[in-house]
Amino acid sequence: MMPNEHRAFKLGLSAVMLWSTVATAFSISLRYLTPLQLVALASAVSWCFLSLRLLQPARWQALRATAMRDRLFGLAMGWLNPALYYLVLFAAYDRLPAQEAMAINYSWGITLALIAAPLLGQKLSLYSLLTSGISYFGIVVIATRGEPEALNFAQPEGVALALLSTLIWSLYWVINARKEIDPEVQLFLNFTGALPLLSALVWYQGAAAPVSWQGWAGGVYVGLFEMGFAFVLWMGAMQATRSTIRISSLIFLSPPVSLLFIWLIAGEALRPYTLVGLLLILLGLWLQRRADI
Repeated sequence: MMPNEHRAFKLGLSAVMLWSTVATAFSISLRYLTPLQLVALASAVSWCFLSLRLLQPARWQALRATAMRDRLFGLAMGWLNPALYYLVLFAAYDRLPAQEAMAINYSWGITLALIAAPLLGQKLSLYSLLTSGISYFGIVVIATRGEPEALNFAQPEGVALALLSTLIWSLYWVINARKEIDPEVQLFLNFTGALPLLSALVWYQGAAAPVSWQGWAGGVYVGLFEMGFAFVLWMGAMQATRSTIRISSLIFLSPPVSLLFIWLIAGEALRPYTLVGLLLILLGLWLQRRADI
């Protein structure tokens, strides 16, 4: 393996390992925080991290080179991500076992493919619909907790929120698909735009109550690793590699490793229906990815 490819692999694998811990971090943090408190605290931490990154000359120059129209666009998009996306996602984690919320949320790749086609003027093939069907059947298996024939959803509100989070995330990426803004600058603008809204919501809902040290620790961890370090590592991997497909395939390691952390650290007993459902979701994603190569 060439030196750059070896470096890209290490960076990509490090990012995936960090992302594999966040479902557990979400679950544990929500024992001490409301979804709104967790979003607000983690977003503030992430904004501080990204602000420090802007002290680097290259990052600062990238911000200065960003057109005012694009800056305003980035600020406005912060209402969609991180504000709305994480509010919905954490509300799903607050209602579902972490293993279920994580598995369902991971189907965002299928959701993205389905909505990107009409919104970007692309043709949706029958093959894409079939692979999507495989993944969504996996969601049904999880949502019915192993009884898909009965269609009796165990926690319909939590499942609906988890699915809605995939739609919000996909819309965010589709809307940004044709924008040529430095990724770190874009994230900084997103979080800058989101913080006033989140602060207002915290004040309005009276959610600024004293937070335990466990809540602070959870918010800091999520802000640094879900929204901070992992993204920087992943972007570094994408820039270092000559084969983005090879590096991006590492993301398939995240769900099984996430389940391991959920079991070992969050203390959730892994359910067979979650494993079967997640396998179907990943199979659909893999088949779709094979078609794109």
